[in-house]
Amino acid sequence: MTTAPASPAAPAIPADMSAAQTDLRAAIAADAGRLAALRRDIHAHPELGFAEHRTAGLIAKELADLGIEHKTGMARGTGVLGYLPAATPTATTIALRADIDALPIEERTGKPYASTNPGVMHACGHDGHTTILLGAARALASLSDRPHNVLFVFQPAEEGGGGGEKLCDEGALAGAAGGGLGEPATMIYGLHGWPRMQLGHAGSRPGPLLASTDEFDITVSGVGGHAAMPHLARDPIVAASAVVLALQTIAARSISPVDAGVCTVGQFNAGTADNIIPESARLSGTVRALTDETRALLEARVREIAASVSTAHGCTAAVDWHTGYPVTRNHEAATDRFFGIARRTIGEASTELVPEPSMGGEDFSYYGRHIPACFFLLGTLPAGADPDRVPLLHQPEFDFNDDAIPVGVELMCAMATANA
Repeated sequence: MTTAPASPAAPAIPADMSAAQTDLRAAIAADAGRLAALRRDIHAHPELGFAEHRTAGLIAKELADLGIEHKTGMARGTGVLGYLPAATPTATTIALRADIDALPIEERTGKPYASTNPGVMHACGHDGHTTILLGAARALASLSDRPHNVLFVFQPAEEGGGGGEKLCDEGALAGAAGGGLGEPATMIYGLHGWPRMQLGHAGSRPGPLLASTDEFDITVSGVGGHAAMPHLARDPIVAASAVVLALQTIAARSISPVDAGVCTVGQFNAGTADNIIPESARLSGTVRALTDETRALLEARVREIAASVSTAHGCTAAVDWHTGYPVTRNHEAATDRFFGIARRTIGEASTELVPEPSMGGEDFSYYGRHIPACFFLLGTLPAGADPDRVPLLHQPEFDFNDDAIPVGVELMCAMATANA
């Protein structure tokens, strides 16, 4: 584990903060150096989805050292749950979730704690999310007056593996009787570090926050031939090129101007030589939507366009559809609760209403299919930094800002302990 950096300054204390909140903030600040060192240790040892064995072991040890009841081996082996009962019996259980997996990216941060696993790095901040939830577990375990049960959800494979869906299917939210721990969860919160939001701030919005994330492969088949005699062939490259262009009309002409949808072709593969017309071409892409209705429309139009445009060029098209994550939709009551608690915790000026959804996706969306859920963004942009010049999520230069950890811990603790 790397040497702990200097503890960051705590955010300004709202004027109406209670003595208990002040004491909790002081305890979190005192733990900040240890948590930063823990985050850097996780960062140095990234693991891909469903292979987070070291990370899961570290989480389990932290929970065990705190005396927190926990369950391992979930979601194909690396999901971990922790459970803290309330001070007095209650049916209210607040779940807090962190994702723990890394990405298949070669790190270029140059940091002394950079990835020791070639080709794998924490480029999305899950090392920070995991550390924040462990910090919240440590802080909450020290309280003697917890009003709610707390369920800690450490989830593998957010980056495309759907670990959240697997945890839900295994009963992670359903309590001990349903496959999890303790009482069933009644509400869940999760966070994500946001490089373009100011450090010390947090924000969310009711309704859609992040998009659905489906993918497609289109194989356009024609008749191959010599490049000098194209009239004797049925060129799938020309047909597939026309398909790419026609797909761009979906957002412009099939979706309402006040709705949102994305159809992006990210791969186009065809051919083996410059004088050969191949027999087939392959397109791969993604579609994003903010409503289930638009999501269904996008799939229907991709299939229609691929088939009809290919036919017009004397070719055929086969579409393989890969259903991804649903829309991350924040429950109104859970989100209202977030805003009220955040304003009391970090202040009105630091609590932001996110003006519009992002077309990125998140498998936190699965939890919201079972219980009221709210996903919120945690600012990591240092004061004075240019938001257009900082490394963004999924870039090889990205690193989570350790100064955001205490703010995240405090907000998670507040979500778990507030009565309203």
